[in-house]
Amino acid sequence: MNSTSGIILAISLIIIMFGMGLSLTLSDFKRVVTYPKAMIIGLICQMLLLPMIGYFIAISLSLSPTTAIGIMLLAACPGGPTSNMLTYLAKGDLALSVSLTAVSSIISILTIPFIVQFAMEEFSNESMAISVDAITMIKQLLVIVIIPVGIGMLIKNKFEAFANKMEKPVKIASAIIFVLVIIGVTISVKDVFMSYLSEAGLPAILLNVSTMTIGFLMAVLFKLTRPQAISISIETGIQNGTLAITLATIALNNPEYSIVPAIYGLLMFITATVIIFIRKPLGVKDELSLEKDAAN
Repeated sequence: MNSTSGIILAISLIIIMFGMGLSLTLSDFKRVVTYPKAMIIGLICQMLLLPMIGYFIAISLSLSPTTAIGIMLLAACPGGPTSNMLTYLAKGDLALSVSLTAVSSIISILTIPFIVQFAMEEFSNESMAISVDAITMIKQLLVIVIIPVGIGMLIKNKFEAFANKMEKPVKIASAIIFVLVIIGVTISVKDVFMSYLSEAGLPAILLNVSTMTIGFLMAVLFKLTRPQAISISIETGIQNGTLAITLATIALNNPEYSIVPAIYGLLMFITATVIIFIRKPLGVKDELSLEKDAAN
């Protein structure tokens, strides 16, 4: 991708994150204190288990440096607006999903640069090796993630009626942009896409399925409600692929790192569809209320 494509990609992500901000309020962040059990479990799954699983997949399958770094970059990213949409369709706990997305997006500003630096040192060969400028990446993340989310939240707070009116159109636009980004990445690396598809397809689907499964099982283990289990499963397994693609293109200046996130973006909807249609899994409490959970 050239510099123009990178700018377009960054603007696309800014629009998506702005749309997410329009759906957020300060109460979404307060749930960390109000309902700590579900939030803590969800954040552990996202911020700790997800990168660990990504690393295990990368070393177990003896992936090429480009694919391994792509997997780690994707695993470092938080959930995005897509996970909120899928949680809603699957009848999960939407408030928990939105809260996890909001909090993990802020935390990831600090964690992404270090996970990516680790991946570059661990998997890149000498000809590929580059140094990740953590400060620069944090600044980029602030511009394309935190600032647009903050502006969206400010508009939500000051002009709630307008924000509520715009929320649905912006979400639809975000979904369209997400699809266009994946198509754009596929076209930009079309010469090597098919060669990477055979290698990147398996780790991408493994990352998706394994993280969704572990997120769900963790919720079952700690006796959360069925909607909470669904939310944590989707938040853990559905990552912000657009952010991963943007960072690969702009921060790391290597579009080939975005191949795994692009493939992942296509495959994750298949597993998410299964979750949507399986709404009453066994072993998860349906009747436990959030209020009772807060008391724990």
